[in-house]
Amino acid sequence: MNTAVKITAFGAALAASFAAAYGVGDAVGPVTAGPEPASHSGHDGDASPGPAGSGAVASGLQVSEGGYTLDLATPAVRAGKESRLSFVIRDRTGRRVTAYQREHDKELHLILASRDLATYRHLHPVRAADGTWSTPVDLPAAGSYRVFADFTPAAEGAANLTLGADLTVSGAYKPAEPPKPSRTASVDGYTVTLNGELRPGTPGRLRLSVSKDGRPVTDLQPYLGAYGHLVALRSGDLAYLHVHPHGEPGDGTTKPGPDVTFTATAPSAGTYRLFLDFRHHGTVRTAAFTVSAGAGTDAGRHEESTAPAENTDGHGH
Repeated sequence: MNTAVKITAFGAALAASFAAAYGVGDAVGPVTAGPEPASHSGHDGDASPGPAGSGAVASGLQVSEGGYTLDLATPAVRAGKESRLSFVIRDRTGRRVTAYQREHDKELHLILASRDLATYRHLHPVRAADGTWSTPVDLPAAGSYRVFADFTPAAEGAANLTLGADLTVSGAYKPAEPPKPSRTASVDGYTVTLNGELRPGTPGRLRLSVSKDGRPVTDLQPYLGAYGHLVALRSGDLAYLHVHPHGEPGDGTTKPGPDVTFTATAPSAGTYRLFLDFRHHGTVRTAAFTVSAGAGTDAGRHEESTAPAENTDGHGH
């Protein structure tokens, strides 16, 4: 995939407190450039530009963009209890969209994240014939969440979009500790190391290496047509950045681990939470990191992520 990315930004209700809790974050070191990734469609429509001349685009700043609207039928669920989340995508006439282009083996990708970025879910809901999407969700903690719908309508000339809506999770609320700056994450006995630099307005190379019990994992399994998927969310306003790895399974050059390499451009300086989905031995796991884009320090470069695995490793496919 190329350096084009899809970025969705929305309300910064907790921006000040969250950014302060995070601190400066972590700027990881550079890695050697590799082949450019294949194209992944970006956003058009009501996009807002990133830094001047950067090519980075902050789009999907609202629930509606480019004539399409995310209509969330389930604005609230209860913490610790399985619920069914339902929504529809409407076109500019108000009609439900029932035809989509398939991207990475799915018509629509759904991301859920808590405002404190301690909980993350990458889901793939089921679409009914009338255009209603639904998926079971079981979120562990009360608080404010954001729902992202990533899709491309089948209409001729339609652009890829990521629309966002707020979700309330009721229950006894206890603020989570902000995830610490990290370049190493541990999940289910796997260790994932992040090398590279996320830079504002400039393409940066990110290489994630997967190991288990001290040995490199060289037999990663394809997941949605790739050996890994990466989502980044900016602290404070949760700007959304979705990138995909260089190469693909079966292309004759891309190895199934231990390294999965991406190119990404941050829309601005700031602290970001990165979530890597990878599959091994039939199970999809999520490794999470906190990094800094722009002026930062090396504080916490070698700290492990402290986000609970059960909070970040959520998949519904």
